Amino acid sequence: MEIQDILVCLTVFFANIVEAITGFAGTMLAMPVAMSILGIQEAKVILNVVAIFVSTALACKNTGAIQKKEATKITGFMLLGMVGGLEILRLFPVLFLEKAYGILLLLVAIKGLVFQKSIPLPKWMGVIVLLGAGLLHGMFLSGGSLLVIYAVAVLKEKSVIRATLAPVWLILNSFILIYDILERNFTPRILVLSALCLPAAALALWIGNRLHKKIPQSFFIRLTYSLLILSGLTLLV
Repeated sequence: MEIQDILVCLTVFFANIVEAITGFAGTMLAMPVAMSILGIQEAKVILNVVAIFVSTALACKNTGAIQKKEATKITGFMLLGMVGGLEILRLFPVLFLEKAYGILLLLVAIKGLVFQKSIPLPKWMGVIVLLGAGLLHGMFLSGGSLLVIYAVAVLKEKSVIRATLAPVWLILNSFILIYDILERNFTPRILVLSALCLPAAALALWIGNRLHKKIPQSFFIRLTYSLLILSGLTLLV
């Protein structure tokens, strides 16, 4: 195992502890680091495999808390946005997308740290947020950076947010998996590294599920946004 592989596995481990606690931040935290190590395309394919594993586990464990109507609504609008995100990823230069992503992470993190109270969302604004979240998910597997705005305003309670978003990520990431297979984005190295990351993700889930009940989510939300600032800065320098 090369040092790059170890760094990616460690990134997946720590990011998915946060994912198990909050339900939305794992890939958003892992993507900038993985991009800097592997490049945007390889990072996206590997983290998508991990995300499918994690979201499946969370959805199965928290079935009773899922708000099915909201999960269906979120998935539908995000799928529409995701089509545009996949096309943008194909057309625009990688360096430009990396810098734009870094700026977005900084804006989301600063907003999250400064304005921590949820803001009521009109229906039309909720639709725009969901479409934008889908767009970002198609490009960077990071729709959670916008979806959290909707989730906190509509779903509110942390366990409900985590449970309801799990099947959303599972469905969306399954579509991206099919896309990656059709586009032949899987290589032997990606398959091996994906397999290496799964035990790290499983251990992270085990730890995160226990921390979810014991430590206030507000602490991890602040930690997540602080880490996003660092992640955004690494993509801009």
